Amino acid sequence: MTALDWFFAIKIMKLLAQQENMNNTKIKIGFITISDRAARGEYEDIGGPAMQEWIKSAILSPYEIDNIIIEDEQSLIEQTMIDFADNKNCNLILTTGGTGPTTRDVTPEATHAVCERIFDGFAEQMRTVSLKTVPTAILSRQTAGTRGKSLIINLPGKPAAIAVCLGAVFLAVPKCLELLDDSNIQIDLDFVEQEFE
Repeated sequence: MTALDWFFAIKIMKLLAQQENMNNTKIKIGFITISDRAARGEYEDIGGPAMQEWIKSAILSPYEIDNIIIEDEQSLIEQTMIDFADNKNCNLILTTGGTGPTTRDVTPEATHAVCERIFDGFAEQMRTVSLKTVPTAILSRQTAGTRGKSLIINLPGKPAAIAVCLGAVFLAVPKCLELLDDSNIQIDLDFVEQEFE
């Protein structure tokens, strides 16, 4: 083998090793449904399954999930987010519900209480995109931030709104996770970049 052959052989081996590392990267995603009625079994949880279906279509890399349905109690929401971030080591935590204007909607307050950094751009982008089709999206108070190495994103409760909001911000999620803990996830760009309504 010539020196040039060795150079290309080593380059190919490095690329294959990088690909193997990317394929072996497994993240953990926590799904939290926040709803008094769903937690009591009076109402079918539609937000949690909607988040999971969207993520299943969006992420090509392997991942584990943890999910729970809880009531709209700020201390319980905070405790659950802390548990998912600190103990269950979820890289990404998605919440659905509790982002509206009623006094029981306290998910954003809980998120602000547990996060070390708030990413206003996520909330701004979700509302901007949502307002194109739903005038009342201005009332939605979802937010996003980080706790340790976990990215937490609040989403609305309706499946269609969940898809619109995830579609609005998800292109930034892989880079954010990479910066937080060197996670390397692959996403389906054709799916994520489509226009959700």
